[in-house]
Amino acid sequence: MQILEIGIEKDYVHFIVKTIPMMSLKQVAQVIKSITAREVFKRCPEIKNILWGRKILTSVHYLGSVGKYGNEDMIIEYVKKQGKKLRLIADSCG
Repeated sequence: MQILEIGIEKDYVHFIVKTIPMMSLKQVAQVIKSITAREVFKRCPEIKNILWGRKILTSVHYLGSVGKYGNEDMIIEYVKKQGKKLRLIADSCG
């Protein structure tokens, strides 16, 4: 799996991911959420106390694929224009 682009807004994140056809979209979402949560807790351990048993990420998500006839370049440009560029989470902790 390769993350090609990330676009960040206040309440959501867009990922453009390149993966093998045998990996389902649900599996892609699970991997991204797992890695994201692990890294947030590693870089900002105080978030565990703030959440106190609640999840860091919601179960709500939209998954789509750019198939044989999709316009990958258009979608990548859309995601690039979303909000702020990705910054390390560690920079905003504390």
